[in-house]
Amino acid sequence: MNICKNMFSLDQEAKLRAYDGWHRALDNCELRRDCPDAYHDELLRLADEMDRLGMINWQEWRDLRTEADQAFLRAVSGADYQE
Repeated sequence: MNICKNMFSLDQEAKLRAYDGWHRALDNCELRRDCPDAYHDELLRLADEMDRLGMINWQEWRDLRTEADQAFLRAVSGADYQE
């Protein structure tokens, strides 16, 4: 299907792929359970890399880091183990 072909610029596609990668890292339950510190570091690293490459603005970067911090706090509180 070519319906969506050329709907986004190359920069927009790169940004979407980067966000997808960040959210896949956010959803990485295994890393989150096994090593919350490494999980948090990975989320921050990905957000910082998107900022370094100019893919996101300051507010988007801040929002990703805030979401990473909140996910880390849930992880260390044992949220994955609660029913």
